[in-house]
Amino acid sequence: MPAPEPDLSALRIDRTTRAPRPGGPRARSPWLARAALLAALFFAAWLFQRPVREFIDRMRLVEVEVTRASLRNPSASAVSGAAANGYVVARTRAALSADTPGRLVEINVTEGSLVTEGDIVARLYFDEYEAALARAQADLELARAGLTRAQAEQEAAAADLLRRHAEGSVAQAAVAETEADLDLARSDHQRSSRLFERGHVTRAQLDARTSNLAAGEARLSAAQARLASALATAEQGQSRVLVAAAASAEAGARIDLARATRDQAQATLEKTFVRAPFSGIVVQKEAEVGEVVSPNSQGGSRARGSVVTMVDLASLEVQANVPETSLGAVVVGAPAHIYLDAWPGQPYTGRIDRIWPAADRQKATVEVRIAFDSLDERLRPDMGVRVVFLESENEVDAQAAAVAVVMIDARALVRVDDRAGVFEVDRETARWREVVVGAERMGRMTVEKGLEGGETIVLDPPASLGDGDRIRVKKES
Repeated sequence: MPAPEPDLSALRIDRTTRAPRPGGPRARSPWLARAALLAALFFAAWLFQRPVREFIDRMRLVEVEVTRASLRNPSASAVSGAAANGYVVARTRAALSADTPGRLVEINVTEGSLVTEGDIVARLYFDEYEAALARAQADLELARAGLTRAQAEQEAAAADLLRRHAEGSVAQAAVAETEADLDLARSDHQRSSRLFERGHVTRAQLDARTSNLAAGEARLSAAQARLASALATAEQGQSRVLVAAAASAEAGARIDLARATRDQAQATLEKTFVRAPFSGIVVQKEAEVGEVVSPNSQGGSRARGSVVTMVDLASLEVQANVPETSLGAVVVGAPAHIYLDAWPGQPYTGRIDRIWPAADRQKATVEVRIAFDSLDERLRPDMGVRVVFLESENEVDAQAAAVAVVMIDARALVRVDDRAGVFEVDRETARWREVVVGAERMGRMTVEKGLEGGETIVLDPPASLGDGDRIRVKKES
């Protein structure tokens, strides 16, 4: 059978479709395309701006070679005189530990920390000692309250004793009055008795006088009894005063005891603080929080012997081991130059401070200490040094003249109108620097003025190069 013919109606163009309206999707598409093209161009310009600029610079800027102005420093070997090697040491150095064994709960410093005398460097576990101090303080307050009560009782006993003495005085006066009345009654009775015998008074009158005498005697006995009671009471009051005074003294002693206990608890608590004994810097930390430290730590113990080591930077000096053969050139008070291994071109000045009285038999050296004339922040303990011992101040001045000099390649020097100079590279710009040069040796020249050393300068600058021109530094292959 013949194959059926394909249906091509779907491929027919519809001529009846209306034209797009202004502002429709097809009308906006050219503007969108242009915006996208511009964005792509801007992105490409931003992406390739550095390569394009470098290409333009390669085509337009002068390519130059550069070199550096070097600083040549004098060393200890360049000066004359007896010399010895040594180290920077601290005259005042301390390994700090606690006064009592305990566990570290706080460390406030690390290597390089600056501390002031009395600062808390570390602290041990202290809760138990703090509670003991609080209890001792409470006992002291209780003792003070007891003293106040005892003093009040003593004052009350003294007042009661005064009152009883007054009562005794009243009773004594009553006895005296009663004795006087009794004497009068006795006289009346005697006189009445004589008159009764003569018949001048009646029996009733005599009986009355006799009754008065008996009453007077009874009153005297009662007054005497009251006086005796008052005297006994006064003695009791005196005893109470003595007891109260003793109680006050005991309370005062309790205060002294409580104060001593408080001071002991405070001193024990203070032992948990590790304080800086002087102002200085921490050079080593030997323990961490959680470790146990003990001032009596032995080699087999797991406890740390110290927490940190600190030195007084103001006491830095040089410890040098001088060979016995050079000891004759070392005199106390004589000047010396000190060259640090870290900065050999910048010597320090100092003076011999002490010479050890004994020598090292094995090394055949004598220890000498040299004090710095001035200290700065570059000096650190245990830095290596070389000391050159000088004989006089004139030698100091002569060797101080050996200062550092700046050296440049002779090809970098340019003369313009009888002025010598170099072109210093400041980023991508050449800057003219006028210099004063000295002697030339083996293609290098000394610069006496104008450079400090370390500057990047143009090598073999072209004649067309001027101050402020942009340049392109040649890359090393």
